[in-house]
Amino acid sequence: MFIGKLSEPMLAALLDTVPVEFSITDADDKVVAWNRHETRLFRRSTAVIGKDVRNCHPKKSVATVERILSEMKAGTRDSSEFWLDLDVDGKSEKVLIQYFALRDETGKFTGCLECSQKIGHIQSLAGQKRLLD
Repeated sequence: MFIGKLSEPMLAALLDTVPVEFSITDADDKVVAWNRHETRLFRRSTAVIGKDVRNCHPKKSVATVERILSEMKAGTRDSSEFWLDLDVDGKSEKVLIQYFALRDETGKFTGCLECSQKIGHIQSLAGQKRLLD
C-alpha cells in the first residue's frame, strides 16, 4: 500500500524520473500505460494503448511472454527477470527486464508490470561511495 498522497504533477515527475521504464498491462493482457515515453529503450506508438501486449514483443519472444503471463494468472509465478546486451544508440548496453504480477488484496491477478533498465553502470560499481562523496 502506498503511504501518503502525491499530486498528479508530482506523480508524473516521479514516474519520469525513476531510472526504470515500465509498461503496465491489465488482467486481459491489454497495454494500459507506460512511462518515459520520449527516452524509452523499447519505444512504441501511443496506438498500442488498449492493444494486446503480445503485439509489443518480437515474434520469437511471444511464447515466453505468454508462458509468464499464464503462470502469473495461475498464481504459480509472481515475477520473472532476464538480461540482454542491446545496441542502444550505437553502444552496447546491458539491460535488465523484469515482469511482476499485479494482484489485488485477495491475490487475484489484475495485470502485469514490465520494468526495463540499463544496468551496466550498476554492474561496474565496486567498493563503497558514501552520500555526497
